[in-house]
Amino acid sequence: MRAVLFESYGSADVLAVRDIPKPEPGRRQVRVKVRAAALNPKDSFVRSGRFRAFTGSSFPKLLGYDFAGTVEAVGPGVPAEWEGTEVLGMLNGFAGGSAAEFVVASLDEVAKKPAGLSFEEAAAVPLVSLTALQALRDDGAVTSGSRVLIHGASGGVGVHAIQIARALGAQVTTTSSARNREHCRHLGAHETLDYEVDGGLSVDGRWDCVFDVFGNLSFAKVRASLAMRGTYVTTVPGPRVLVDRAMSLLSRKRARVVIVRSNRIDLDIVARFIATHQLRPIVDRMFPLAEAAAAQRHIETKRARGKVVLRVA
Repeated sequence: MRAVLFESYGSADVLAVRDIPKPEPGRRQVRVKVRAAALNPKDSFVRSGRFRAFTGSSFPKLLGYDFAGTVEAVGPGVPAEWEGTEVLGMLNGFAGGSAAEFVVASLDEVAKKPAGLSFEEAAAVPLVSLTALQALRDDGAVTSGSRVLIHGASGGVGVHAIQIARALGAQVTTTSSARNREHCRHLGAHETLDYEVDGGLSVDGRWDCVFDVFGNLSFAKVRASLAMRGTYVTTVPGPRVLVDRAMSLLSRKRARVVIVRSNRIDLDIVARFIATHQLRPIVDRMFPLAEAAAAQRHIETKRARGKVVLRVA
């Protein structure tokens, strides 16, 4: 089968499409014939070596975590009726492998594809929607009536966070570039701000949750803007987050980093949001599998409005 891989850490130029053996499903696993795979900043971080403490120094390494396609084969312990099912899913860990003609995934890493979605739209859903759901619901404790600021709201996670925050019943304010304010409003934001003019931060304790999708804020910057029991959530792990969490131990205000995990319960929740028209995936641009390097370069501009998807089949 064809798969996107890399033989060393580096820029997008290290990516190549090669023929490798088709994977075999193990216990409680399914093999999916991939029709589309979405790319994320995580792919660029892994490829560049940013996470080499977790990914190690053995090569080649495979690309991609999001996918949509059809279950072609099942392993032991998987009901036979899963064969032929159209699914979407996200791989856990750092091994990757969804940017390929076939991928093996745990049965808990897939869910049935919502009716009416194309494979390209379905592939755009898992990682960003799960990140938004788990950041807002679990880390940010967002419920009906919560006041939420989504910083950097026009990218892949942000456009889904707007919609999921609304589905959870929150009052949503976004920051984005001026050109994307109307886009954020169209997705359901109650208030849209230009981050170059008004970043939404103040000293009035307005926000129950500040979700820093862009990852360039800090707990120190947003603390005065948080309500008494408010939470700052970032998507970017690193040493600063450890400092932020230590600072939050001395306060009722909290700092958290979202560590997304794929699981079918949450994938099914996201699918219900889609089925009830509370969430729609946003695809910025599509590339053929052979142009995975160009797709990653586009993501790295940080100008994508929504998700970047690879067409596989």
